[in-house]
Amino acid sequence: MPNRRDVLKFATSAATAALVGKSATTVFAAEEPAFKISLAEWSLNKRIFKKGGEEPLEHLDFCKVARGFGIDGVEYVNQMFADKAEDKAYLGEMIKRQDGEGVKGLLIMCDREGNLGDSDDAKRHKTVENHLKWLDAAATLGCHSIRVNAASDAKLPADEQMRLAADGLHALCVEAQKRNLFVVVENHGGLSSNGQWLTGVMKAADHPLVGILPDFGNFYTNRDTGELYNPYKGLREFMPWVKKAVSAKAYNWDTGAGKYFTEDLREGREMTLDFKRLIEIVVKAGYKGYIGIEFEGDLQDEMTGIRRTKEVLEEIRSSLT
Repeated sequence: MPNRRDVLKFATSAATAALVGKSATTVFAAEEPAFKISLAEWSLNKRIFKKGGEEPLEHLDFCKVARGFGIDGVEYVNQMFADKAEDKAYLGEMIKRQDGEGVKGLLIMCDREGNLGDSDDAKRHKTVENHLKWLDAAATLGCHSIRVNAASDAKLPADEQMRLAADGLHALCVEAQKRNLFVVVENHGGLSSNGQWLTGVMKAADHPLVGILPDFGNFYTNRDTGELYNPYKGLREFMPWVKKAVSAKAYNWDTGAGKYFTEDLREGREMTLDFKRLIEIVVKAGYKGYIGIEFEGDLQDEMTGIRRTKEVLEEIRSSLT
């Protein structure tokens, strides 16, 4: 018959085992996902620009739409509020919308401000200057980056374009450093979609705040001829330079039920990019930040395309855990 000491010892051991089990369960439940999902505003460009028959949407309602999908990170596009970069009241309203929806502003995608690799020194410097207001806006909105383009003069040799783009990027990064922001370049056609060229630009820019925002579907080096840089090779080359953003460009999804990706699709065609393979490249590189939905298809409406892309990302994420 057990004595009082034995009973107390058993009770203590049982309590300890229960506590350990509870802690392990808690830790397991709190384990972070392989990546988080954000929404790029370009996914709603037809609605915001009021084209293509889509239901109109105001830029200020973007955060509400993102939250409606259960998404807590947004990537703004400067074209959607092009004349508001220095409007403090408007930016204040954007912050109010972010906070109200519990959404984070992650970055601003910047276009139409000139070529950072312009061969004309004055124009290149002016392009850097044009981006300063977007750096300020990004800092105001609590973003970590602005996304820019590394365009130069296509008539120049590739190495000269590299030098010029790197010069503009370095100058912009010096300004970004004052605001604690990254400057990330998207593969956006031409030489910027060539993995070796753009990583060469990163090395030549020589600044800790310069980086790449890889876009799964933007590896065309010449859209007119269909010339394509291998997207899987390019993504692997880009990953060492990725800071806090990856763009999951999506076009048209299978309308059937079930899985929306396969592992045996042919390389080199946007319509059949193997999302699982691309995501695995990103995750295996050690990336744990946001992967942004950027739907740009025409077979589904924007809301359906966003939802389906999110389903794909979630399905792949589940398969990685």
